[in-house]
Amino acid sequence: MSIRKATAAAVILASTAIPASSEVVGKVGVDWVGNDIVIEAMTDPEVKGVTCHVTYFDRSIIDRLSKGNWFEDPSNNSIACRQTGPIEIGDIDLSEDGEEVFREGLSIIWKSLVVNRIYDKKNDTLIYLAHSRQVVEGSAKMAISTVPLFNQTVVWKSGKPN
Repeated sequence: MSIRKATAAAVILASTAIPASSEVVGKVGVDWVGNDIVIEAMTDPEVKGVTCHVTYFDRSIIDRLSKGNWFEDPSNNSIACRQTGPIEIGDIDLSEDGEEVFREGLSIIWKSLVVNRIYDKKNDTLIYLAHSRQVVEGSAKMAISTVPLFNQTVVWKSGKPN
């Protein structure tokens, strides 16, 4: 895929995703140049009663200036999702690919932290996958968290999938 096509695809993807709401709930300084680990609480727009906490590394301007690599950001991230209230599931994508529910820009231009939700029908479980997306080459670093739905009172707005 050419850079032009990849860029166009990224722009289209960015304009079609429904972002989850999130808020920074913690920020831990890791060194004297201002690099931080950021913790955000993310709520899924189609699944009420589930909250995910996502962490990522935030590089400081001082670190970028001192190393001269403005556009490089680590792809390290982590995610933990839990039931935080009654679960009510809206119109979610039940395909194997799932759907993107959160995106946060990690670099000045091309890298994003992305969270996808996938429904595991056989095990009646929601899977949340955190990974980074780059236009040119992706990252193999990822993290997952699961929210089991069995033995829970779950309301499916569009009817439970067969």
